[in-house]
Amino acid sequence: MPPKGGILRYTQGNFIRSIDRFRGADMADEPMRVAVLGGGSFGTALASIAADNGARVCQWLRDPQLAEQINREHRNSRYLPDYAINPAVRASSDMQAVLEGAELVLVAIPSQAFRDVVRQARPWLNADQILVSTTKGIQEEGFKLMSQILEEETGFAHIGVISGPNLATEIAQKQLTATVVASDDALTRTRVQQALSCDYFRVYASNDRYGVELGGSLKNIYAIAAGMAAALGMGENTRSMLMTRALAEMGRFAVSLGANPMTFLGLAGVGDLIVTCSSQLSRNYRVGYALGQGKNLDEAVEALGQVAEGVNTVRLVRDKARKDGVYMPLAEGLYQVLFEGVPAREMARMLMRGEQSSDVEFVLPREAVQQAHRRVEAGEEKP
Repeated sequence: MPPKGGILRYTQGNFIRSIDRFRGADMADEPMRVAVLGGGSFGTALASIAADNGARVCQWLRDPQLAEQINREHRNSRYLPDYAINPAVRASSDMQAVLEGAELVLVAIPSQAFRDVVRQARPWLNADQILVSTTKGIQEEGFKLMSQILEEETGFAHIGVISGPNLATEIAQKQLTATVVASDDALTRTRVQQALSCDYFRVYASNDRYGVELGGSLKNIYAIAAGMAAALGMGENTRSMLMTRALAEMGRFAVSLGANPMTFLGLAGVGDLIVTCSSQLSRNYRVGYALGQGKNLDEAVEALGQVAEGVNTVRLVRDKARKDGVYMPLAEGLYQVLFEGVPAREMARMLMRGEQSSDVEFVLPREAVQQAHRRVEAGEEKP
């Protein structure tokens, strides 16, 4: 018998039966009920996609006036002013009304407020629901990812994350886009794919939730660096070097925390890194560009007018890497620029003069290169 409140592991037969129980015998033709917590650009786009797919969608927003505007005008003037939201999306500032009866709950809340909103929602959540974070960020206390917060606050089995190269403005324009849903739970992966896959938005599956979520958080750091490089007039060679060294740094850090390095070869790793380091639509890229133009951090964030998760992530990751002894020169350099006033161009010069290292560490370990240099310098090896 499966454990009460959810199934953690499935045989093929049990998995099929669990879906039948989840939907109910009399619900075969009933639309999925989806709740979206958050009124930002990505949450709004996902709400509309789910409604396009026939789901009954309710979206929670803090601001009752913005919720009223979405219901009246079918647009979100604050974050996606030119996007026509599916008229079937119903917005509300009443958390209970939004969550009541929802099968799938997408939590699209900035990381700083994520836990508080989940706690606010908790009285109207139940163990049969699927909870999925779409937030790319890290909680400072305990270095917690958003799906870990969902686990801690609910104890539910059906928990996942969505991450990938997903610029909300392009999704709103119905540009062809792919994302990843990651969960240990097969039911979660399947139901998210059913709810969100459409002609222009493709959802791939992964069982490395931690790796996918780390990729989405870590890449924000390097988007800031890419924006700085562009503002300083650096060329395509520089951007290519920056992105590949960023990928190496992301993989090194994630492996130290138990993630699968192969995950970073997919959409949530190199895919997200490419788009966020290349596009002026990326919020973190735009913060970096402003910094490269000579603005200070406060001025850069104020000019953006939205949350750029990478700014806080730089500090958290740099401190965690130092604590755990993980070599992350780019994260360290960005920290010096953002929080200690080191000029970006000077930091770039310092990074180029740093220690010699290996290219792909899973082929040639960094330690082997360092040992070879020490032997040569000591005269132990000669040409």
